[in-house]
Amino acid sequence: MPSGTYYVYILASGLYGTLYIGVTNNVRTRVEQHRAGRGSIFVKQYGVTRLVHVEEFASSLEAIAREKQLKNWRRDWKIRLIEEANPDWSDLSHLL
Repeated sequence: MPSGTYYVYILASGLYGTLYIGVTNNVRTRVEQHRAGRGSIFVKQYGVTRLVHVEEFASSLEAIAREKQLKNWRRDWKIRLIEEANPDWSDLSHLL
């Protein structure tokens, strides 16, 4: 099993816009891929490129479990999660 740091991230098309949840071991590269239109037809189709939430995990299994959990959450729970740390839905990619 691979080791390292893994991330669950949420992208948005804008304030209260379309959301996309993913998992990766390199957020910067993954966001760049999304913005270039590679890696997800959904992201490309709906313009979901603003990084609004990131969580860090020690293993891929933990990250994947969290990704699945978040994908099953109600939309309002996801919005609340984003706004707890990022109330303005600012693009966090500059922090990477």
